[in-house]
Amino acid sequence: MATIKRFEDLEIWQEARKLSKEIITLSKTTELKTDFKFKEQIKDSSGSVMDNIAEGFERNGNGEFRQFLSIAKGSAGETRSQAYRLFDNDYINEERLKSLVTDYEKLSIKIHNFITYLNKKEYKGTKFIE
Repeated sequence: MATIKRFEDLEIWQEARKLSKEIITLSKTTELKTDFKFKEQIKDSSGSVMDNIAEGFERNGNGEFRQFLSIAKGSAGETRSQAYRLFDNDYINEERLKSLVTDYEKLSIKIHNFITYLNKKEYKGTKFIE
């Protein structure tokens, strides 16, 4: 596996960004735009996925990175749950719901797999190098 130098190069961050952008688009193009509290909540949770991946990476420690990846995975689950609320409030149709749920499930699996990979590494991170 090639060494990743920037969080922007992580596939999980790129996918989280794409999904966050999708939520932002929904918040501008559907009736969600008038549901201010819910709109901000789902935008925050979807943005939290990518932000926690970035923050954990930038801490330069394997343990902290895994902790932030776990938080990101939780935020992905939160956003997936909120997708059902989008559907239940008639902001999206069933096809869009299935797409969002599937995309967030896939992202959660990738985050989980990356945590598992990091758990097997003895490398602690650059901040522990003297």
